[in-house]
Amino acid sequence: MTTPTTAPALDTLIQRRIRQDVQSMHAYAIQDSIGMVKLDAMENPHRLPPELQEALGQRLGALALNRYPDGRVNDLRHALAAYAQMPEGCDIMLGNGSDELISLLAMACDVALDPITGKKPVILAPLPGFVMYAMSAALQGLDFVGVPLTADFALDESSMLVAIAKHQPAIVYLAYPNNPTANLWDADAMARVIAAAGQAGSLVVIDEAYQPFSSRTYLDTIRAQPAAHAHVLLMRTLSKFGLAGVRIGYMMGHKALIAEVDKVRPPYNISVLNYECALFALEHADVFAQQAAELRAQRARLLTALRTMAGVKAWDSDANMILIRVSDAQKAFDGLKARGVLVKNVSKMHPLLAQCLRVTVGTADENTHLLAALQESL
Repeated sequence: MTTPTTAPALDTLIQRRIRQDVQSMHAYAIQDSIGMVKLDAMENPHRLPPELQEALGQRLGALALNRYPDGRVNDLRHALAAYAQMPEGCDIMLGNGSDELISLLAMACDVALDPITGKKPVILAPLPGFVMYAMSAALQGLDFVGVPLTADFALDESSMLVAIAKHQPAIVYLAYPNNPTANLWDADAMARVIAAAGQAGSLVVIDEAYQPFSSRTYLDTIRAQPAAHAHVLLMRTLSKFGLAGVRIGYMMGHKALIAEVDKVRPPYNISVLNYECALFALEHADVFAQQAAELRAQRARLLTALRTMAGVKAWDSDANMILIRVSDAQKAFDGLKARGVLVKNVSKMHPLLAQCLRVTVGTADENTHLLAALQESL
């Protein structure tokens, strides 16, 4: 037997074995934030108080890390169901962040052809919106249809209804509030879009990632009208709650629907460290509620200050971020970065976001730094 003396050229191997659509994609970009005031990723800027840090450290140190995750993960499911006041008849599943849940939904809905339309399944969402909806569709081989918002970032109800009737999507995503625009959709428009999706045989996923900062939750409507929402899944995350580093997302919906989607979830997708951190946080939910209240107050402060700046338009927000438009987004972004403040330049994500920056609400000191740096950059 002869042993090959040379391996195939790496570029040839990539061309042959890596999907062409993957090769043409751009990886999700994470900005280098070392030494910066980090206001680009909608994180809760507050850490645990020292006494809770110590208590959590002792608790994590006592875990059996040599064992796979056990039934304790179900304790977290029950704790989250209680925390969210999950409606009767519903169940809950966990993901390694919302991103994994979005991927699992695409996987669960990836049928070769829709048995009714005879076409490849479609995932549909308003645009601009969270990039992972489109990315999950692409990675799973599904088509993605984006429906532009109106010029003031409202849900374009008539266009959504036309798109749902035309494409009969497998999944319709409605972020509530939306990222990066930070607004809530009109309640009546939401109801009609959700009803139309139900008539088309679509799942609706309401993404409430920013619920701790929102003035409303769609869960209230689901509780009040359960029969009309059997096709609706509601997704949240503990990232904005204050545990972005822990990676816990959760999704609630009718028991039968959750049971089917849960079949594609990898075993042990939530680590013992992650679920114990989450349980600890829920036991101290009042601390995180106080942090959210402080961030809502800081959001109001930022909005007031931004609206006094010449050349800045700031939209209302129900999240821990604010979308602003300036005359030159790249110049303002570079100026902020040069002054030690990192925000997100979203101006090229979608035509509706021309010259827009997305700013995370930080601590009082961080927001003071931001405002001064932005004024100088303008």
